[in-house]
Amino acid sequence: MATAILFKNADLYAPEHKGIKQILTVNDKIIAVEDEISADLPGLEVIDLNGAIVTPGLIDQHIHVTGGGGEGGPLTRAPELNFSELVEGGITSFVGVSGTDSETRPIEALMAKVRALTKEGATGWMWTSNYRYPPTTVTGDVRKDLLTIPECLGVKIAMGDHRCSFPTTQEVLRVLSDCRVGGMICGHDSYLHVHLGDLPIAFPAFMECVKMGMPIKHIRPTHVGRHPEVFAQAIAFTKAGGYIDITTSGGNYMGSAADAFVMALEEGAPIDRITFSSDGHGSMPRFDKNGEMIGLTVCKVSDNLKMLQELAGKIGLEKALLPLTRTIATALCLGNKGVIEAGKDADLLVMDKDLKPLHLFMKGRQVMKDSEVIVKGAFEE
Repeated sequence: MATAILFKNADLYAPEHKGIKQILTVNDKIIAVEDEISADLPGLEVIDLNGAIVTPGLIDQHIHVTGGGGEGGPLTRAPELNFSELVEGGITSFVGVSGTDSETRPIEALMAKVRALTKEGATGWMWTSNYRYPPTTVTGDVRKDLLTIPECLGVKIAMGDHRCSFPTTQEVLRVLSDCRVGGMICGHDSYLHVHLGDLPIAFPAFMECVKMGMPIKHIRPTHVGRHPEVFAQAIAFTKAGGYIDITTSGGNYMGSAADAFVMALEEGAPIDRITFSSDGHGSMPRFDKNGEMIGLTVCKVSDNLKMLQELAGKIGLEKALLPLTRTIATALCLGNKGVIEAGKDADLLVMDKDLKPLHLFMKGRQVMKDSEVIVKGAFEE
C-alpha cells in the first residue's frame, strides 16, 4: 500500500521562499505543493508543521564515507561514516569520495559503502579514484567505471598539494576527455572533481584545457578557500562559467565557509556557481615547514548545517540554501533533487526558526522526528 503524507502549515523554502504551503507526498515523490490540498487517500497521514520551515534535504558532494586520513600511519585512518550522521546533518543526498590513502581504502570499498548508505535510506553517488594520477578505478579504466557503475558521477584527482601526483596539463586534459566521452557513452554529463592544495597551479591548467576546447562544465575544483591566490583564481573561474566548491568543515583562510561565500559574491562570483560540501570524515592534517605532520583533525558533515545557519544570518535563508540544494543539484544534473516541487524526490528537511532540524524525510521516509534520529544504520545501537 502506498505511503501518503500531507504536510500542512509548512513555511516553504523550495529553496525560494513560497510562504505557508501544503505538501503532499506519496511513497518517494512529491505529488503536489499548493496553498490547499484536498486528498482522500487510503492511510493518509496528516502532519501539521505549525509554521515550521521546510526546505529541500541537503546535498553534500564530498564525504569520505569510508574514512579519510592515514597521513600519519594506520592509527590516523579516520573512521567510516555512520548513517545517523547524515540524518543529524539534514543530508539526504551525498557523493562519496576517497582521499590520500589509496592502498587501504580501495575504490571497491567506497562503492560498497555508497550502496550500503543508499540501502539504509539516503541517495548516494561516488567519485571514482582519489588523489592519484593515473586514476585508481574499479575496472581499470575511467570510461568503463562510468559505464558499469551507476553511482559513478566522474573522477577525482588532486592538484597543487604535496600529496598529489602532480599531473601535467596534458594529463589533466586526458582524464577530462575520458570524463566527457565516458559521459557521452553513458548518456549523462560526467565531471572531474579536483582536490586543491595551497599551490596555485591548478586553475591555469584548467583554463589551458578550456582553451584547447574542453567545456568548462566538466571541471569541478573543491577546497578553493584555503589559500588567497587559489581563491582569487577560483573567483575568476566562476566568471568564466565554472563551478567552485567551498569546504564547510574548516580550512578557509578568510574564516568560515560563510565568510568565503560572501567574499566571493562581493568579488563578483555568480551566486549560482558556488557550492558547499563538508569534506566529512576527511582528515585535516597540519604539517610543519619540513613537511612533517604535527596534528590531525577530522571534518564533520554537521558543519554544513552550521554554515547554513551562519550564512543565513548574512544573506538570508533563501540564498543561503542554494549551495547545498538547488545549485549543487543543477551542477551535477541530479534532476530530482535540490528543490521542492511536484514530481521531485520527497527529501524534506523541517527546521525551527533557529534552523535547528526537527524532522527529516528521505525519499518520503521519516528518519528524524522531533530532533531525534529514529532510523539508524545497520550496526548502530
